[in-house]
Amino acid sequence: MGRDTIAEIITSIRNTHMDGKRTVRIPSSNINEKIVKLLLKEGFIESVRNHRENNKNFLVLTLQHINTKKRTFNNILNLKRISRPGLRMYSKSKKIPKILGGMGVVILSTSRGIMTDREARLQRIGGEILCYIW
Repeated sequence: MGRDTIAEIITSIRNTHMDGKRTVRIPSSNINEKIVKLLLKEGFIESVRNHRENNKNFLVLTLQHINTKKRTFNNILNLKRISRPGLRMYSKSKKIPKILGGMGVVILSTSRGIMTDREARLQRIGGEILCYIW
């Protein structure tokens, strides 16, 4: 049985966020890099860097934090895997769900690559709903 790499990175980010830690290390792959670029572009993570250890490549993510005079705390970050290997979820361009009335992000895998719900609506293409982020 194969591994669900998207669920693994979502779980790693969620667990790191809930523990109050600032950085998380995930395995590097093409699909992971594309999802991380979308998270970076949407402002859910602060920075990304490549790391090589024992001939394996990793992505080191720095989660977004808010600094105030009194203390530093995490932004509220929620991630949910929707489509999974046992149950694929697809959506047409007009029926892509809006998370929190458009405040959240839906990540889709389309025929033109991995993109957010906003980009998919603009290009009028549907695809597999990978995850929700809000």
